[in-house]
Amino acid sequence: MSWLPTPRETTVEELARLIEAGAPVQVVDVRQPAVVASGRIEGVPEDRFHNITSMQLMARRRGAIAALDPGTFTAVVCNRGNESKMVASFLEKLGLDAASVEGGMAAWMRLVIPRDIAPTPGVDRVVQFDRVGKGALGYMVVSRGEAVLIDPPRDATAYLSVLRETGARLVGVTDTHVHADYVSGAPELSRLHGVPYYLHPADAVYPYDGRQGKINFSSLNHSDEVAVGSCRLRAWHTPGHTLGSTTLVIGGEMAFTGDFLFVNSIGRPDLAGHTAEWAADLWRSVAAVKREWPATMQVYPAHYSVESERRPDRIVGTTFGSLLERLEALRFEREGQFVAWILERESAFPEVYRRIKAINIGLAAVTEEEADELEVGRNECAVGGVAGR
Repeated sequence: MSWLPTPRETTVEELARLIEAGAPVQVVDVRQPAVVASGRIEGVPEDRFHNITSMQLMARRRGAIAALDPGTFTAVVCNRGNESKMVASFLEKLGLDAASVEGGMAAWMRLVIPRDIAPTPGVDRVVQFDRVGKGALGYMVVSRGEAVLIDPPRDATAYLSVLRETGARLVGVTDTHVHADYVSGAPELSRLHGVPYYLHPADAVYPYDGRQGKINFSSLNHSDEVAVGSCRLRAWHTPGHTLGSTTLVIGGEMAFTGDFLFVNSIGRPDLAGHTAEWAADLWRSVAAVKREWPATMQVYPAHYSVESERRPDRIVGTTFGSLLERLEALRFEREGQFVAWILERESAFPEVYRRIKAINIGLAAVTEEEADELEVGRNECAVGGVAGR
């Protein structure tokens, strides 16, 4: 293919900005359909997403691109940004405005966009970090020159960039629970910066066979507090999604709920083969916050799925009162009804979740390349599968 010109490239940051702005963009994904089914670029209208392999393009040429609009910018994506270069050049030769997505889906899955949340009294800044490819969210809380990170991914570049921008000193990192859909960056950040890694001890155990994990952490139990400047993040043990699932609360103002509560759903308790038992735990967690949280509490989860979960400012979050009105799971009055509802919605989960859990508690090592492969696709951490659906 030496006859093809050097292709244009676009970064995942540029592509995300175009999609978020509602600009006319069409995506050509040249990966095999089975791979695309496990995870793809979201946010473009269905009629502007095209799964056309490079073989199909080369064999059928103009017939293969009949559905493409030659006047619309075309982002070509593959696994790591190599094959897409060839296809983008080919499409440009056919007259399309095309560019290869630099780094491919691996880069898209790592992309993190920071967005500021209006802070509560005693807090100088709150940032929500949106990992758009996975629908995963993390947070930074800053108060009086100190900062805490919540649920950071293994590539915490965006988090550290904002931290430097604030001029704040990192004093701790925490996971609301041991994640199953992505490799956590919290243990490594703790080691590199010499700060505590906070985790509920019940989550430092591999749930599939009871093995104790091999990570260093500071126990974060119910009612413990993480100090950051003049702010105190209070731990609420909210088990159900995991045994150690913990919500971090700032007064009656903000709750970083991890995978306990989402905007459109609740965390699934069926990821370790103890569905009925963990569903009962989840019921007690729900009952406790229904008794004690104000309706005005702002809920900020660790995951989302669809655009409708965003507010107009693009933040993913809502009030606890809104959840009480909208979520069927929060309207049950008896435990038996709730557990039955959960059991009716039990479903299979990705097999890679077992390995990711093992990695996150230090029972398995992982390379960057394998981590990219393990993390492809949206999260499936909510009751009913993908969060929000």
